[in-house]
Amino acid sequence: MRHFSTVSFSGTPEQEGQLKAWLDENKDTPGVVMPALQKAQEIYGYLPIEVQRMVAEALGKPLAEIYGVATFYSQFSLTPKGKYRISVCLGTACYVKGSGKLYEKLQEKLGIAGGECTADGKFSLDACRCVGACGLAPVLMVNDDVYGRLTVDDLDGILAKYPD
Repeated sequence: MRHFSTVSFSGTPEQEGQLKAWLDENKDTPGVVMPALQKAQEIYGYLPIEVQRMVAEALGKPLAEIYGVATFYSQFSLTPKGKYRISVCLGTACYVKGSGKLYEKLQEKLGIAGGECTADGKFSLDACRCVGACGLAPVLMVNDDVYGRLTVDDLDGILAKYPD
């Protein structure tokens, strides 16, 4: 289930100006909702309700339509991503080797569910299907760093590598 973030929205006037300028320039383009949401996510990093409302108002569309598109397509995120984005591979090779346990333990350690961001914005947690490192299963990534052949006992050491 997709849900809203517990992290406060902190958009800047510059971001709002950039989005509004793009929307003004493109609002009459047929099929503009998808590109508008892609642009908004590019600017803000995710699509909080405040940004969806801006898009809806600028395009003269109901907020429900914008929300429907934002929640239908997996490319869109309603929650912000952390400074450090943790992705746990739940593909077959990794899952068989215990990545499900890693994912559950990270949710417990970080105090968030999958798809969420910690309140301080430091970590976000997502599952992915394959990172192409099956020989290292189970695997997780923190931003572009890949960690393999993991157990739950390795998690504290990995998290400690990422300071504020």
